[in-house]
Amino acid sequence: MTSFEPPPVATPEVPSPIAGSSVGWASLESAFTALGRVLIVLDADFLVIRATRTLDAWVCPGACTKIPGHPVQDLLGARLFGAGEPLRATLVGGDREEGRRAFVQCQHGPARLASLSAAPIPGDERASWPGGARYLVVLRPAEEDDLILQGALAAQGIVARSPSMLRIVRLVASLHRSDATVIITGESGTGKEVVARALHAQSQRHAGPFVAVNCAALPADLLESELFGHVRGAFTGAVRDRVGRFEAARGGVLCLDEIGDVALPLQVKLLRVLQERTFERVGESAPRAVDARVIAATNVDLKEAIAAGRFREDLYYRLRVVPIHVAPLRDRPEDVEPLARHLLARITAREGRAVRFSPEVFDLFKSYAWPGNVRELENAIEYAVALCQRQTVQIEDLPPELAAFEAEGSAPPPPHAPADRPGEDGAGEAARIRAALDAHRWHHAHAAAELGISRTTLWRKMRALGLG
Repeated sequence: MTSFEPPPVATPEVPSPIAGSSVGWASLESAFTALGRVLIVLDADFLVIRATRTLDAWVCPGACTKIPGHPVQDLLGARLFGAGEPLRATLVGGDREEGRRAFVQCQHGPARLASLSAAPIPGDERASWPGGARYLVVLRPAEEDDLILQGALAAQGIVARSPSMLRIVRLVASLHRSDATVIITGESGTGKEVVARALHAQSQRHAGPFVAVNCAALPADLLESELFGHVRGAFTGAVRDRVGRFEAARGGVLCLDEIGDVALPLQVKLLRVLQERTFERVGESAPRAVDARVIAATNVDLKEAIAAGRFREDLYYRLRVVPIHVAPLRDRPEDVEPLARHLLARITAREGRAVRFSPEVFDLFKSYAWPGNVRELENAIEYAVALCQRQTVQIEDLPPELAAFEAEGSAPPPPHAPADRPGEDGAGEAARIRAALDAHRWHHAHAAAELGISRTTLWRKMRALGLG
């Protein structure tokens, strides 16, 4: 960071109270200090007029007295405030900007990541601020925004504690001003449409519709009409004009779920629509403009589908502008408990009941592999709430497959079972575990008993060693 020495030009003299206002600068400083925020006042040339003393704790002692007269990019970087940069242009155009990320440049130590909001001061209020003031910038710790965003996305169904889901949360936030096409991949039931809805809710198109279509649910000819619409007489049974999903999603988002199951001839038409941003209704030759952001989702491995000739490579790369992969629930066990609490709250609110989980149920949830992912977890909780006649869900209230899973793992290991061998390398341990699984036809509870470990420990070792 540039050391903030007084610049050669004279800095504007700033009165202690804000002219025309009953609130003085000292009061503002006290308020922003209490909130842990930094307020920076800029002039029309984006030179700093004044900053609250909170900046001293963020940069270095005395920074708030040295920075006046310097360009704000000396502090926050040219990527945001340099000439011609989008944020600067937004402010000059009279609009505000919220939630941008900036690295506050520090003289000593690493730069600090901050969340930045900026706004122009309305013309009729400028007289209440220091001479020449035109813009206000507020900085707050970026981690606070992460917590706020997680709370907002939790209301939409995204619960994140694992590193992989936290990366998705941050990616959703970073795409808030983008219309880029997104493809979301992951196993069935992982919550791909939930991520798509969160992208819509956090975007500039949030006021527009979210239109979803399951591409696997219809044959190709009907799916074409569903996507693009048709005109009367286009085919037998077309007795009136019909608006397609691309048109219905105008101003919003079109989610193409199960895109990997679309037939090749329709893939060609989708590619053209994405390239040219126009489409034609079935039976009509007049092009119509696309005004919808496209988000695709699939549980198909599209690279394998391309190799097998079932999916077009050019369409894949047209869709894969921003790829998002939602990991299966078994690979993010940190998310199981908060997800279960979130789903329980939603289900019990709908049912008008107050129910909680016993510790044993949480232990089971954490050890179960959830082959059906979040959808299976939600169904299990809904089943348990329906059966539970008390205020606490117990093991016996769970679906039969979970109760059976618990019963299989409840037997203690035999007293002669060998303990883990100290110093055993990964290959030796993998061979020993595989041998036990083979001996018991991969029955996890019996293999765990022979190995002298719990079924949960066996499952974790299998995952770490890449077995099964």
